[in-house]
Amino acid sequence: MGRAVVRFLEEDGLKVYGLDLRGDFVCDITDPNAVKEAVRRIGEVDVLINNAGVLSSNKAEATTPEEWRKVLAANLDGAFYLAREVIPGMKARRWGRIVNTCSLAAKTGGLTAGTAYAVSKGALTSLTFSLARELAPHGVTVNGISPAYVRTPMVTEGLTEAQRQALLAQIPVGRFCEPEEFAHVVRFLVSPLAGFITGEIVDLNGGLVMD
Repeated sequence: MGRAVVRFLEEDGLKVYGLDLRGDFVCDITDPNAVKEAVRRIGEVDVLINNAGVLSSNKAEATTPEEWRKVLAANLDGAFYLAREVIPGMKARRWGRIVNTCSLAAKTGGLTAGTAYAVSKGALTSLTFSLARELAPHGVTVNGISPAYVRTPMVTEGLTEAQRQALLAQIPVGRFCEPEEFAHVVRFLVSPLAGFITGEIVDLNGGLVMD
């Protein structure tokens, strides 16, 4: 998903930095000091895509305190730390775009995902609303995308074949989401003509849940 987003945004002329635990620009987003230093090195940030995350399949009784903190730190804390660092510059320039990768699990409680994952994505949805309300007067929009079962290793390797077939039987379009489809929504939300959309969570689930 991240690679597809990078490719699309570079096609649109943006200079893109990808933060990861591995690669050319290493940053542990669960460490607020590391995030501060990474943003300082990058400089001005006009668009922030919070797409980092870890999956947990354990339900409540099987979730250890360590797993709980690990999932919340990666899926929620990192997004908050990054947003907090780029917000001052966006407000000063009176323009910015923040897009958070939420999840259908926030609505369903997690069809196959565990308790910590579902809660982390629900909290990320609330963070999206809070930042959108706060930053709207400053020309900064904040939105989320709520995908379900994108064809990534989380689906191809994290689920059993039986689980995948059971899910496909429930998805009206009859297939999983492609990473490029997710990236296309990101591309739209960060465009100048999406400036009247903020505080929105875009469902990307093939009709699995309609509301």
